[in-house]
Amino acid sequence: MSSHRSRRFPGSVAEAGERVTTSGTTGRPAKKPRSAEKQPKRVLSTLNDDGSRRWIRPRLSAGRFLTRRRVVAWVLILIFTVIPYLRMNGKPLVLLDLSTRRFTLLGHTFLPTDTLLLALLLVGVFVGIFLLTALFGRVWCGWACPQTVYMEFVFRPIERIFEGAPGRAKGPLAGKAYSKPLKYATYLLVSMYLAHTFLAYFVGVDNLRVWVTQSPLQHPAPFLVMVVVTGLMMFDFSFFREQTCLVACPYGRFQSALLDRDSLIVSYDRKRGEPRRKARRDVSLKVVEGETKQGDCVDCGLCVQTCPTGIDIRDGLQMECVGCTQCIDACDAVMEKLGRPRGLIRYTSQAAVSGEKRRLVRPRVIVYPAILLAVMTAFMVVMSTKGPADVTVLRGVGRPFVELPGGEIANPVKIKIVNRTETAAEYGIAVSGAEGLRLTAEDNPVRVAGGQAKVVAGLVAAPREALKGGEAVIHVEVSTRDGAFKKDVRFRMMGPGTGHGNGGAHGEEHRKEPES
Repeated sequence: MSSHRSRRFPGSVAEAGERVTTSGTTGRPAKKPRSAEKQPKRVLSTLNDDGSRRWIRPRLSAGRFLTRRRVVAWVLILIFTVIPYLRMNGKPLVLLDLSTRRFTLLGHTFLPTDTLLLALLLVGVFVGIFLLTALFGRVWCGWACPQTVYMEFVFRPIERIFEGAPGRAKGPLAGKAYSKPLKYATYLLVSMYLAHTFLAYFVGVDNLRVWVTQSPLQHPAPFLVMVVVTGLMMFDFSFFREQTCLVACPYGRFQSALLDRDSLIVSYDRKRGEPRRKARRDVSLKVVEGETKQGDCVDCGLCVQTCPTGIDIRDGLQMECVGCTQCIDACDAVMEKLGRPRGLIRYTSQAAVSGEKRRLVRPRVIVYPAILLAVMTAFMVVMSTKGPADVTVLRGVGRPFVELPGGEIANPVKIKIVNRTETAAEYGIAVSGAEGLRLTAEDNPVRVAGGQAKVVAGLVAAPREALKGGEAVIHVEVSTRDGAFKKDVRFRMMGPGTGHGNGGAHGEEHRKEPES
């Protein structure tokens, strides 16, 4: 059995040291593979048994999947770089302005009042990831995760230029005294590029351009943020590396709950590969009843040498496997040299590799899309109710009502207007719904800058007789002069006889959210 001891999930294939007979059951342990005898004993893929760090330098295995992943990676890098410069509806395509709590996505700006919309959007993203994992396993980790994309297609290629590639002839810079300093200098430049691009998503390219062309003393806080982000990038890609996936990222630990036996995974075909044999061409795969067949696996160890997380895929489904398919490319190349069919290691499912029929339609594949559809429908419904402005009418602080010298009953109110457009607008405030009703406000009309909010304090007064039973439902109308926007908010006036005091010193404070 391979000396690499890794965490397995329920339903994983048998241990590598067990012999598989023609009936598919496990027999007595087979002879220990040669690769296991040569490998040092390890507790984890990145940790030796004495507690020291095991540095992983995976061998690059060319193949059809590596070519496809490389194309996907460079397309994603291009998209990541270009997005901050793109605009839609006159706004940045993506801008996450944390200082003002305004998030612009696909040309639409979400304000702090859009908590429900942001919550629905995040729930939709998470459910989408659940669905993607149920169908295609860890395709995100191996093909699209920024950690994998930049580690495997930017930083490791740089490392191979300066230090040579494992299993291949050393390059002209390998072994030179200046190779490592040059490598880390290149890492620093790439990390600075990533840090600036990352910051553009939060401050915008216009602000970033100004900061880059000015002295750091003119903007010390943003400069400090850039330095910290660059340092984190350097730490991650030059030191922490694959441990980000194994230790820091929780996704691998979630997969035992997100995957099922029909999810697509990278797996070793134990029935075809065991027991392992020496490398020989054209070995017959015919099985005589009662005899153990000769397996296709030649125990070359390339699947382990090429794994970026240092595991042995032949040990079964493991938390550390990110589905990068490098073991598939390595094994396929060996099988082709030996004249055997490709696919000893392949994309499959636990059910299929066990001889069962893979089910595409199953409960979670039905439930996840249903939840996603419901969330997206709710998102669109809430989105459609959002106009060019939001209006909220709140009861003022203090006594719920006071009696004016003329005998009128007045309620303090606060009217909050949020201008959702990019241009300033003036909003007029009026009240209706009762005889003799009038509004006294500190500003009317109210001018609100684009994307900003303003709270107007005022008093709504009405004759005592207008309050039937000590209360009256009135309407607060907020509209623009050109009539492009009009909002009617219901508000319940309170007065003597409502059970909330008489407005004297002992009157009970009552604040109730307005009906809208």
